[in-house]
Amino acid sequence: MGSLFGLVGWCILFVLCWPLALLTLVVWPIVWVLLLPLRLIGIAVDAVFAFLRTVLFLPARLLGYREPGEKDTSA
Repeated sequence: MGSLFGLVGWCILFVLCWPLALLTLVVWPIVWVLLLPLRLIGIAVDAVFAFLRTVLFLPARLLGYREPGEKDTSA
């Protein structure tokens, strides 16, 4: 759905100002490549936080903590 909006937006831009639309086609891949490292950093930070959450909640899992309202199925 996002690609469709992007295509329609680019077509409207092409009708209104074709030089800017062509410049967008040239510049967009360069911007995408420049933003890849930031996306990788975000994925790495998310993984670190998930690991910390797992380590911090490990004692509760080992002691058998259950969420309120969760039924006991160990019978």
